[in-house]
Amino acid sequence: MGKSATAGQTPSREEPPDTGETAPAEAGDRHRLTALQGLAALSLDAMASVAYGPESIVLVLAAAGAYGLGFTLPVTLAIAALLAVLVASYRQVIEAFPDGGGSYAVAKKHLGRRTSLVAAASLILDYVLNVAVSVTAGVAALTSAFPELYGERVWICLAVLVLVTAVNLRGVVDSAKAFLVPTAVFVGSILTMVAVGLFRDGPVSTTSAAGHASALGEGATAVGALLLLKAFAAGCSALTGVEAVANAVPSFRAPAAQRAQRTEVALGALLGVMLTGLSVLIGRFHLQPVEGVTVLAQLADASFGHNAAFYVVQFATMVLLALAANTSFGGLPVLMSLLARDNYLPHVFALKADRQVHRHGVVWLALVSGVLLLFSGGDTNTLVPLFAIGVFVGFTICQVGMVRHWYGERPRGWQAKATLNGFGALLTGVSAVVVTATKFTEGAWLIMLALPLLVLGFGRVRRAYAQIGERLELGRIPQPPHRSHSLVVVPVSGLSRLTCQALTAARSLGDEVLAVTVTHPTPEDRRATEALYRDWELWKPGVELIELSSDTRSLGRPVSAYVRELTRTHPDTQVTVLIPEAEPAHLWQRMLQNQRGSVVAHAIRRDTDAVICRLRFRISADAR
Repeated sequence: MGKSATAGQTPSREEPPDTGETAPAEAGDRHRLTALQGLAALSLDAMASVAYGPESIVLVLAAAGAYGLGFTLPVTLAIAALLAVLVASYRQVIEAFPDGGGSYAVAKKHLGRRTSLVAAASLILDYVLNVAVSVTAGVAALTSAFPELYGERVWICLAVLVLVTAVNLRGVVDSAKAFLVPTAVFVGSILTMVAVGLFRDGPVSTTSAAGHASALGEGATAVGALLLLKAFAAGCSALTGVEAVANAVPSFRAPAAQRAQRTEVALGALLGVMLTGLSVLIGRFHLQPVEGVTVLAQLADASFGHNAAFYVVQFATMVLLALAANTSFGGLPVLMSLLARDNYLPHVFALKADRQVHRHGVVWLALVSGVLLLFSGGDTNTLVPLFAIGVFVGFTICQVGMVRHWYGERPRGWQAKATLNGFGALLTGVSAVVVTATKFTEGAWLIMLALPLLVLGFGRVRRAYAQIGERLELGRIPQPPHRSHSLVVVPVSGLSRLTCQALTAARSLGDEVLAVTVTHPTPEDRRATEALYRDWELWKPGVELIELSSDTRSLGRPVSAYVRELTRTHPDTQVTVLIPEAEPAHLWQRMLQNQRGSVVAHAIRRDTDAVICRLRFRISADAR
């Protein structure tokens, strides 16, 4: 059987159907990314990680005292080497899989269905957590500057989330344009800080760290392999977001693969330079971690002094951390659309709006992230232990898959490429194990639980689509269509122009028309029923009016029971229920309607297989 494009699965877009004519390339490209815009839309997560990547290394090595801090640069260089491996790998992924999907697409082709679902689940978890961590980290920077806002941090987090969601609902290009300036200011300030700091013989100022307790360990003179591994794994949090470009290749303008590759290289180069430069400054200024002040703030203080430039760095960092959630909004909806296309997620996630936006994926991501923000109380430390595990799993699977890719394709120089990917898989695999082991009791066990549950959920959705497809006999040639006797049932409650329109439409649709009215045994209702029958006889519409009695004043059940009986007694007849409804011009007037049509339609849909037709009688604003 072919792919289960079930009932309700339309072509994956909310656009006019294809007429066979090709629109100008500029029309579609207007809502897609250039390489520079891709850097702003899909790289904010990786860019912002320089605010906490070096700090994570320093905090781990600080346990070994000042001697341990001397290994900051070697650990960072190892991370930079891994970054180079990942960038080179994902350039190849982009070329080999131009439809996007990253590690999911690689694993699907080379490692099998189950492994690809693990990769997809890990990426989904990472993207969702990235939104929550980024927003809370940005708001934490804001509340550090303005402590009086600390009690309102949850509402501020939700407001930032709504802002980022609203921008992304307008399209990935609009989000890139909106975030291009903050990205440029942040990158420019960090590179300037590194350049200025390299010409300093010592720190210009230590004002930001003054009066804060040192977090440096005492008495340690040796650094073990485990500590270095933990520092490496902690610093690898700076690599989150490197995969986002490969996941969202279809979001780029043609030639999409080449533009995405340029974006990936630019991201890797900028991130590598910033990480290495900050680590050099940490060693140059003999910086020590202190409680309550970030490493980045101390470096800005040491390079620029405690002046306006220091506050520019802090403000740019705060803004970019809050906006780093945009990476998830650029990558996850595309990944979800691929999963939906493969029947692992509801097909609604494959729909695309006129601005090339997967709106359902964007809204779903915002809702789940909002729940996480409420659960964490806007506290970054609650979420950080869960962060980055998923992306390491995805990195490892992608690297192993690319090794299989080179072994199968065997292009020129494939041995070197396979060796590079194999080495990367080893490094990211070790990082995944170390991060999971060291953070297991801090909440990483939730990720270990959520991963298999997501994979099971994917399988359940696919089986459901397979069952529906089997029932619909998709992929098979159906029997020739034939004409059946048609019977149209029209529920009425009184005589009006709406009743006339409904019976006219019914007689146009069916061979036979029956009007039904639900009655109640109370004296006032009996008088209304008798009046309806008298008017019906005077009107003489040529349609029989049938009374359906209901002792409980129910409306939908009597009609559905009657339709069910018609279906039983007329098995070869196509029964259609035509429900007339008035639709006022103004929304507030529609709220005054009694919703009888919706009640009847729900009962018919629930209890019968009859066709439901809802006739809208529009009442214009200037009607007299």
